[in-house]
Amino acid sequence: MTEFATPPVTAAVEPKTVPPFAVIAGAQVQQVLQGREKQVVELVEQTYRVHAAGDSVNPPSYFLQFPDRPTSRIIALPASVGGEVEVDGIKWVSSFPDNVASGIPRASAVLILNDRATGYPFACMESSIISASRTAASAAAAADWLSRGRGRPRRIGFFGVGLIARYIHTFLNATDWSFDEVGVFDLSAESAEGFKGYLERSATQARVTVHEGPEQLIKSSDLVVFATVAGKPHVQDPTWFAHNPLVLHVSLRDLAPEILLASTNILDDVDHCLKAGTSAHLVEQMVGHRDFVDGTLADVMEGKVSPADDRPVVFSPFGLGVLDLAVGKYVYDELASRGQLRVVEDFFSELRRYG
Repeated sequence: MTEFATPPVTAAVEPKTVPPFAVIAGAQVQQVLQGREKQVVELVEQTYRVHAAGDSVNPPSYFLQFPDRPTSRIIALPASVGGEVEVDGIKWVSSFPDNVASGIPRASAVLILNDRATGYPFACMESSIISASRTAASAAAAADWLSRGRGRPRRIGFFGVGLIARYIHTFLNATDWSFDEVGVFDLSAESAEGFKGYLERSATQARVTVHEGPEQLIKSSDLVVFATVAGKPHVQDPTWFAHNPLVLHVSLRDLAPEILLASTNILDDVDHCLKAGTSAHLVEQMVGHRDFVDGTLADVMEGKVSPADDRPVVFSPFGLGVLDLAVGKYVYDELASRGQLRVVEDFFSELRRYG
């Protein structure tokens, strides 16, 4: 008798469909995010928690640099985030500082969102606003958590006053911060005056001072925001920080290693921040270890780290792609719920395997 093997049981394949592809303009992004700064800060905080719990993939950023344009670069930030967001994607962001002299912004960006089930991209979004918003939300969250137990600073100083500085001020203002004094310093006197004008139009009650030099700004501020395009440390003297301010080192490369070694150092992600010539990376290269890092912002939020109040506290956020995805998906979902997505019909046209 011939015996026949039992045929294998084939699991039913869940049918998949290609998602519609939408293009989301900057005006739509701005419409969704404006006035929702508190929600964006909460979203960024939750995304930090998801990332710290391991429910994300955030590979190293890739820097496209140009021998003939050394000040310019384009950065790719691929990522995947779980939690309630559940999206994959990539931000492609350029930084061309020479643009400013021509009257256009330094940075431009797009964000691609990919469907987790099929891998198909389902949205291409203008992302300079998303990038600035998630950066400002991260800074506002850090200012809040790192000032707990120290008292909220009443004097803030902005070192470098472009778009990011404006967004950080907006997010702080929207999350119930108020200041008695606002200091401003920029290598460009025109930029400093422009930022002062913005502050005055924002109806701030604080006294606004444009400082002639960085030492004056730092020494007169309890909260210092670095938002420059510096490629290497230019602030060298630790004594400028003897009053133990809270420092939001958003631009990452302003402070000499000696200043970080005399401070409490909180990062957004240790592996990401200790690369690409950041000030923290220079410290690691100098001392040969990472013991100077006290923890991450997620550690602070979880109560695992409590910054001391007897030394400066420096927050160095490399900027995680998972944050861009979370904010981008928030914008997408809001527009979808309003029926305002601009879908490109037949964007994917070759969908039959054999024609």
